[in-house]
Amino acid sequence: MTLFLYFARRFLKTFAIVFGIFAGIVMMIDLVEQFSKINSETAGFAKVVQLSLLHLPSQMYPIFPLIIMLATLALFLGLARSSELVVTRAAGWSGMKALAAPVVVAFGLGVLAVTVLNPIVAATSKQYETTINRYTSGKESVLSISQEGLWLRQGSPEGQTVIRASGSNLDGTKLVDVTFLNFTANGTPLSRIGAESAELIPGAWQVVNAKKWPLLSSANPERDARHFEVLNVPSDLTREEIRDSFGTPSSIAIWDLPAFISRLERAGFSARQHRVWFQTELALPLLLVAMVLVGAGFTMRHTRFGNTGPMLLGALLMGFSLFFIRNFAQVLGENGQLPVYLAAWSPPIAATLLALTLILHMEDG
Repeated sequence: MTLFLYFARRFLKTFAIVFGIFAGIVMMIDLVEQFSKINSETAGFAKVVQLSLLHLPSQMYPIFPLIIMLATLALFLGLARSSELVVTRAAGWSGMKALAAPVVVAFGLGVLAVTVLNPIVAATSKQYETTINRYTSGKESVLSISQEGLWLRQGSPEGQTVIRASGSNLDGTKLVDVTFLNFTANGTPLSRIGAESAELIPGAWQVVNAKKWPLLSSANPERDARHFEVLNVPSDLTREEIRDSFGTPSSIAIWDLPAFISRLERAGFSARQHRVWFQTELALPLLLVAMVLVGAGFTMRHTRFGNTGPMLLGALLMGFSLFFIRNFAQVLGENGQLPVYLAAWSPPIAATLLALTLILHMEDG
């Protein structure tokens, strides 16, 4: 137990150092990028730093597996140079026993990342997008799926429009049983439009069989209401903006994702991307374990055997290959070319088995 706790503390310390170095580098690069995006007259240095801090979790989270692998390489290279692995083996511990503590810590970090860091990333990502849009374009567009249907908000400096629909097509460009609520810039209701359907065309929503009630300029909106067979409601939204409003699974906390998937499918959207993301997140602890095994498989050797450089390069190439294959499988799953569970779980399982094979071969010959 003493050796187990010692290796666990060493791994946590190494991980914290590597994570801090990467966070500092990413933060400095992002500060420069934020200064290029935002007008310094509208936001001072403090606001730019705040934006970078909001953006930092979403930038660090995707490279979490690579940080685990680099921490593993640093840990076992240090243990090999100090001959601590030799002493451990001489004390009767095999290489597999020495790996137990880093594997358990990596799995624990994976569970912590999924249950705690994932919701933090989702919250900060939403806040960052809202803030950066306010500073750069002065407008927002948000899509929300609820039990009553879907709600879409489009806006500009002149005012806001809230759109509610009972259902839509897969990309949100065709709405049925739709209502438009127009507001002035100070939030005063301007008009209400109820329609049978609406379709997004360049520069506007084309509304069919619509009825429009003037709310601001009329004392009796029902009396002054007008009917239109076809009515164009101005909009600068695009198909991509609507899809991105609800199509980014990372902006939804994993605890809320199952209910969101259910609401998304009831509204008529495809939730395959969200299902793949959900399963990929559940597989993250196993992926981190695979990264530890990959890093250890190439570096659990004493430095006197030589070839440390080539072995380190092999570990890096294998780790980055695993990271690429995992992302590639996720894309194939989102496109429907792989089943959801196969796309999410096969890369970490295969990597774990291959790394274990390599470690057992190097340990027992």
